[in-house]
Amino acid sequence: MKTHTLLMPLDMHLHLRDGVMLENVAPLSAYSFSGALIMPNLVPPVTTLEDVKAYKERIIAAVPNDYFEPYMTLFYKNYGKKFLADAKEHITAIKLYPAGITTNSEGGVSSFDIEEMRETLEAMSILGIPLCVHGETDGFVMDREAEFMSIYELLAINFPDLKIIMEHITTKEAVAMLDKHKNLYATITVHHLLLTLDDVVGGMMMPHNFCKPIAKRPEDLDALLSVALEAHPKVMFGSDSAPHSKEKKECSGCAAGVFSAPIALQLLCEIFEQYDKLDNLQAFVSDNAQNIYGICPEFKEVILEKRPFVVPETYNGVIPMYASRVINWAIESIE
Repeated sequence: MKTHTLLMPLDMHLHLRDGVMLENVAPLSAYSFSGALIMPNLVPPVTTLEDVKAYKERIIAAVPNDYFEPYMTLFYKNYGKKFLADAKEHITAIKLYPAGITTNSEGGVSSFDIEEMRETLEAMSILGIPLCVHGETDGFVMDREAEFMSIYELLAINFPDLKIIMEHITTKEAVAMLDKHKNLYATITVHHLLLTLDDVVGGMMMPHNFCKPIAKRPEDLDALLSVALEAHPKVMFGSDSAPHSKEKKECSGCAAGVFSAPIALQLLCEIFEQYDKLDNLQAFVSDNAQNIYGICPEFKEVILEKRPFVVPETYNGVIPMYASRVINWAIESIE
């Protein structure tokens, strides 16, 4: 059987939630990934050092049998320089959400006034703390990310020493931004390398494919593939795996989020093999993130095997992307 080996896979955008959901889903990521950048949009959000330390302790307690490094983040506020200097050793990045734009983001930024943000962003620049951004406006849903490009430019120009991560990019406009400003980087999810809007609402509504940012047009998917498959040095894998209960997904007010963590590496192997680019997967799923964030994960070797694998109907009660479907790669062993 054909196999492919990945070393120290990293998921640089992961939702683990809290409580019972954390206990259910954290082991699934810890099994196959060396580490992950953990999103802070809990209720209430993670905004203090005490919050960060306590949440990290809860994550580690949920995965006692697997080596897994939770790279922690703070929910963006206009923090002072002293606070950020104290926080630096406990966090890997700060995550900015526009107010109300996605799950649990009501306390996010409501106005991108550069002068109001200057103290915080200049301090982050000096301290070397990256800014991760959910880049969407509140405009028409298919145009929200493209409309946000002017804000990325504003941030990149005003804070040239600030490392800015365009999270879970979904458009050709975002791809074009990568080579326009030296301090802009991006994460790309596995579901945005597979899905377009047709896969969400083209036939019957597919709630487990519904996420924010929503999957876009075929030309956007092609643009994402063009940089992911080549492992462009400014892009890295971030699953944006976002678990919700079945009741919150299969209802009239469907929650946004695709749960992909348990099958992410398998699907990435399938995609990269399809385009004869498996040799680039290591950089996309680990090496680029190590370079961009300056992190050094502990050794983990994941061997994947090309064989049919039926995606379970649920993982600990959470329905995954492609539930009950057959995919072409499976995890053979992990050391």
